[in-house]
Amino acid sequence: MDYLYYAFVLFGFIAVVLFLEGTFQAWNTYKGPEAKRIERRLRALSAGDKGTEQLTIVKQRLLSETPLMDRLLLQIPRVHQLDRLLVQSGVKLNVAGFLWMTLIAAALGLILSFVLAFNIVIILAITVAAGFLPLIYVINKRGARLETIEQQLPDSLDLMARALRAGHALPGALKMVSEEMPEPIAGEFRTTFDELNYGVPLDAALTNLATRVPITDLRYFVISVLIQRETGGNLAELLDNISTLIRARFKLLGTIRVLSAEGKLSAWILTILPFALAGVISIIHPKFLSILWIDPAGQKMVAGALIIMALGIFLMWRIIKIRV
Repeated sequence: MDYLYYAFVLFGFIAVVLFLEGTFQAWNTYKGPEAKRIERRLRALSAGDKGTEQLTIVKQRLLSETPLMDRLLLQIPRVHQLDRLLVQSGVKLNVAGFLWMTLIAAALGLILSFVLAFNIVIILAITVAAGFLPLIYVINKRGARLETIEQQLPDSLDLMARALRAGHALPGALKMVSEEMPEPIAGEFRTTFDELNYGVPLDAALTNLATRVPITDLRYFVISVLIQRETGGNLAELLDNISTLIRARFKLLGTIRVLSAEGKLSAWILTILPFALAGVISIIHPKFLSILWIDPAGQKMVAGALIIMALGIFLMWRIIKIRV
């Protein structure tokens, strides 16, 4: 009887271990690090141009983790442009997550405006402004990421030129950039190299790279490589010339930024000064500016002043925004 009990305990222990192992293997197959890595690669491929549609191995990037929500989001016009914006920004969000963040931010702005007991116009303005905060964050992240890639591009082209002189083919040079350069440019070139391994033609893979990373200098590189494939020539020397040209443009852009720094400082001072002065006056004499919020004429004056300030900020931004 004791042997039967011990055998039952032993087999029960083995069954529990096998059940836990099977559960872990099933989770690791669909949600593990390797599965997520492969999924990220396949989704990154689908974020490029339409040239990879003929490959059944390439999955479309999901707009939501829920199939029903994904089908509903696909009905929204231009939703893929929003998805590409999220990909270019580098944030770990899909379209559904971004829309949820937008709704939550708008709801928090609505609750805050109700708590502060504003009128209906200000409540709507605060709600809309709060709803745009996630979009502004994503746009800023996209700009910072693209600027980082643009700064890393000359060194990447130099590395590719050295690899070509050492006897590597262009795909091998792309692989070296993906392994030796830091993120985020390494990830973009790694995606291009993976596309080549999956059978995407070189011109389509480079076009996808230019689509994912809308930078003028990178498009120069793509166009140069495509032309060189048709006409021939020394690709390593061509990459060196592009790298030198990009660095010269960065040098000129730095000089322009130094010369326009005074204009930017003036713009910041003129923008912040009215609000800072109004805050100081409200602390010193609270009733002095209260007529601007209570009287209808004062509200119209404040609205007109804000519109004029917004127009002035836009004009000053356009004046000091110099493209090279």
